[in-house]
Amino acid sequence: MNKHAVLVSVVMLCLTQAGCKPEPAAEPRPSATPAAAGSEARPETVALVDVIETSPSRIIGISYPHDASIPAGLAGVLQQYAGQARDELQMALDGLGNDQPRAPYELSLSFTVSADTPAFMAVSADGSRYTGGAHGQPLMARFVWLKQQQRLLPIDALITEPASRAALADYVQNALVQQMENRLRADQLSAEELASARSNARRMINEGTAPEMENFSQFLPVVDRQGQITALRFVFPPYQVGPYSDGTQTVDVPVSVLLPHIAAEFRGLFAAG
Repeated sequence: MNKHAVLVSVVMLCLTQAGCKPEPAAEPRPSATPAAAGSEARPETVALVDVIETSPSRIIGISYPHDASIPAGLAGVLQQYAGQARDELQMALDGLGNDQPRAPYELSLSFTVSADTPAFMAVSADGSRYTGGAHGQPLMARFVWLKQQQRLLPIDALITEPASRAALADYVQNALVQQMENRLRADQLSAEELASARSNARRMINEGTAPEMENFSQFLPVVDRQGQITALRFVFPPYQVGPYSDGTQTVDVPVSVLLPHIAAEFRGLFAAG
């Protein structure tokens, strides 16, 4: 099953890390250029420890980045996300009472650094949680950490005006509809099947891309060699804008579309449109 493949890759990566052991408990304007030497203290960084746990009832594998210095605040956010995923797995096991699952419940989660510039770091979290049934529940999250401000950058801070939010939603919706049409053409459906599939897909896209910022909360910056943002990649998990079989879907919104809608205090992070 696909969920096992993801888990095995996370477990193997953890086992190859030296010292792998259970995880311990745990407003200046942003700039695309580094601060002058000595102008401020260097943010504290921490080393995150991979997790591997196995028992007859559960298997857990969590892999953190080891090729980048993770700011302490961001490390805490990642640990909190992983901890919540573990707690939800345990709650599902506790719900069985004295019964044992037919197959071990599983959590696999891998964090990777997607962008690392003087101004921000972006991290992707991908994995799955299996608590019975035909397949696991996908886990997906994206984090953009402002290094100087030492906080996350949420989409509702980047795009604040209602008209701008509507413009973003329209662009993403149109892109997803085009992707959907391409998939349907490749499926070679009958006219009746095509009409039904198109209607259902458009309904899910319309609902999943309504101009509410929680629908666009998962995003990553696409950066150039100078560390400036050239696009935002919005990520939609299964069921938000399509059925499970469509998997995770993405739309890149280029800076030429974004820049007029970005809040003034963050425009320095973006390349010229």
